[in-house]
Amino acid sequence: MVDLAQKSNDSRNARIGRLLSRYGIVLAFVILFVALSLAHPNFLSTGNITNVLRQVSINGILAVGMTFVILSGGIDLSIGSILAFAGIVAGMLVTGADPGNPFLAVAAAIGVGALFGAVNGVLVARFKVTAFVATLGMLSMARGATLLLSDGRPVPNLSPDFRWLGQGFVAGIPVPVICFALVFVLAWIVLRFTIYGRWIYAVGGNVRSARTSGIPTRSVTFSAYAIMGALAGFAGAILTARTTSALPQAGLGYELDAIAAVVIGGTSLVGGVGSVVFTLVGVLIIGVIGNGLDLLGVSSYYQQIVKGAIIVAAVLIDRSRHAQS
Repeated sequence: MVDLAQKSNDSRNARIGRLLSRYGIVLAFVILFVALSLAHPNFLSTGNITNVLRQVSINGILAVGMTFVILSGGIDLSIGSILAFAGIVAGMLVTGADPGNPFLAVAAAIGVGALFGAVNGVLVARFKVTAFVATLGMLSMARGATLLLSDGRPVPNLSPDFRWLGQGFVAGIPVPVICFALVFVLAWIVLRFTIYGRWIYAVGGNVRSARTSGIPTRSVTFSAYAIMGALAGFAGAILTARTTSALPQAGLGYELDAIAAVVIGGTSLVGGVGSVVFTLVGVLIIGVIGNGLDLLGVSSYYQQIVKGAIIVAAVLIDRSRHAQS
């Protein structure tokens, strides 16, 4: 009888452990949300919540793309520079006395972003360059190309139609939030319900086994970086529209925020394990922490320390989870 009771307790503890391992990040977000609601009276105001959602939309779009890359077993450090270059391209197309079509500008930003991402994909998939090295090099090259294209100066006087992408509202919802929601839903469908999504997980889980199973591993790896680049370009266009001018220094450090959101969301840095749904939770946690600390008057210097500590903690949890599996 005692053995049966002990086994029952062990089984219950194991179930609780699995639930915490899977949904602990959601619980952490709820606790954080409640704590900040109690700490500052304005946190739950409609204006502040709208502001939080608008602020996280850029990082959210980048984090969705980063989820594809990390799930496939890679990493991309160049997205901040790609975002800046794409923003300059979009800005140059919608400025001046006769500004161009804003949709064409957005398409151009996505296109140049995808091109940079494709170069990363070729380096990693075809030439077997380590993802860290390839994208670190691209970070520098894309930033240099941005400064050359803009001559180191902002591109102001963007057309009102283009600025609507970053500043407009639809039914009271900021347009950047709608863009992020559409990107998130599309990514969730692709990763959850398509063959390509299963290929991404398979390549990140074990590239040799995936190749043996007939999966075109090079193409999958290449496409993950191209998707990341395209989303960085899209985010660059939105950020440019939101700030009302294209800035050559835009996107500095954005790659760290995107990686942090993905890792906090539980996606394994070794690939093959994770979910874009939990990436969304990671994005919201980073946004809520930043907003809450701003409301509480905490210096941005301390915010950087907090963010770094969260990333380290998330990586340690990920390594611990793999050690137990």
